[in-house]
Amino acid sequence: MLRTFPKAPDKHKPGNPLVPNGLGVIYVLVSVLYLFLLHYFHCANSGTGENTPALNLSICILFGGFMGLLDDWMDLRWRYKAFLPVLTALPLSVLRQGTPIMSTYIFGRINFLETGFWIIPGEIVFFFIIIPLIVTVTTNTVNQLGGLNGLETICPTIVLIALMFSSEPKYRILLYVPIAINALLAVFNFQGKIFVGNVGSFASGVTIASYAIIANIEQALLISIIPYIFNSMLSLANIFIFRRVAALKLRENILYSDHRRSLLTLIAYYKPMRERKLVLVVSAVFTVFAILAVLSTGRLP
Repeated sequence: MLRTFPKAPDKHKPGNPLVPNGLGVIYVLVSVLYLFLLHYFHCANSGTGENTPALNLSICILFGGFMGLLDDWMDLRWRYKAFLPVLTALPLSVLRQGTPIMSTYIFGRINFLETGFWIIPGEIVFFFIIIPLIVTVTTNTVNQLGGLNGLETICPTIVLIALMFSSEPKYRILLYVPIAINALLAVFNFQGKIFVGNVGSFASGVTIASYAIIANIEQALLISIIPYIFNSMLSLANIFIFRRVAALKLRENILYSDHRRSLLTLIAYYKPMRERKLVLVVSAVFTVFAILAVLSTGRLP
């Protein structure tokens, strides 16, 4: 089956071997099928066809997967694909999914139902500005940290596990299969046997953001994706201010860097190492912030 997938070069391996790419479609299809089944059984038990969190999350993952697939096909410039996640936020905004009462570290607890912004009702601000902003930032930061075998699957899996344990038990069932299938893909991705492509990283990013909004755990989301945010801020600052792009170099199977323009190059600048070890170091950083995110909610497993 893998022969039917397009091939992409593994740029951090000697000889740049070709590896099946786009296996993230498996994550999208299996996760969406699982969420559809959850929605079906909920409606069958309740006797109604009401909207459910499972249905909303499945639609968001489908949107995210399609946007990632579009990027894989067309190789869009960052100036264009940076705004694609806005479209994936439409199901959450239109179907009014999420709780418009948000806890923040700076402004405390904000009830958008009672707060107006000039002539714009607070509810409109939450559903059509705040939600698209959260989805767009999260998805783009997840998509920007990649290039090494395992990063596009291991790190999102760690964040999803943290969000699952940070949320109320009634929401956790939504992530059982997405986490399991992402972990399975991570095994092969880490070994360099497959790539999930942009379809995988986009879908994972949308899952992370959408679930956090549905479960009303935006603070846990912020803590758990701090490494993603740090990487994006460092990379974008170098691109827009210094016009320099981050890049790792390979010498005798050791990755190193002569600059500090991203999370990966920052680590490799001070400690050159093999690809797998670098991925494990980055994963350890994510694990630390994932634990902090769970501790911040007080919902220990």
